[in-house]
Amino acid sequence: MHDSTTQWRPRLVVLATASLGDDSAHDINHLHRVWRNAGVLLEEHLEADALVVMAACYLHDLVNLPKNHPQRHLASRQAAVLACRQLAEQGFPEEKLAAVAHAIETHSFSADLTPNTIEAQIVQDADRIDALGAVGLARMFYTAARMGSALAHGSDPLALHRPLDDKAYSLDHIVTKLDKLPGKMRTAAGRALAERRLQILLDFRATFAEEWGTDTAST
Repeated sequence: MHDSTTQWRPRLVVLATASLGDDSAHDINHLHRVWRNAGVLLEEHLEADALVVMAACYLHDLVNLPKNHPQRHLASRQAAVLACRQLAEQGFPEEKLAAVAHAIETHSFSADLTPNTIEAQIVQDADRIDALGAVGLARMFYTAARMGSALAHGSDPLALHRPLDDKAYSLDHIVTKLDKLPGKMRTAAGRALAERRLQILLDFRATFAEEWGTDTAST
């Protein structure tokens, strides 16, 4: 990585850590993983500004509202504003602030905004990749527990004879949202990684249903 990213990373970690709450699905380890995912994608896009990507990776959750909060879709915009203010106070390159703000604002699934720069596309992909795979699975159940959701429907965990409802049943989240993520990836490397990690979730879902102890023939 460039010298600028090496110099700025500890400062970004300090800024990010100061705003973290008690949500273990969006803690400093999540931010480290998003930056690590972004590093993989940056290898495919050498034209991207790594410092912009890194700043957005570490500061994208400065405002982190619960998934069931009515203002959830506005959190990324609020985070972008706060990030730019804090970065400016730290002497971050002024000409890069707008790019960082765009990457933060468009990373959110809830906001449903289109990332128009390669930096923003990388950040969006890197964040969504962390919702997949083994860690993504743990984060899914952790978040569901915080929201008071059940693990799965008692007699129909695969939703063969009922509407999907991921607010009530955590397992439903795999097919209501997570299995859509690979198709929404903006980079080829992000899509390939997302597809591999999604398979972990789909295999788990099938195994979970088998162990649940009901008649759950696979779809």
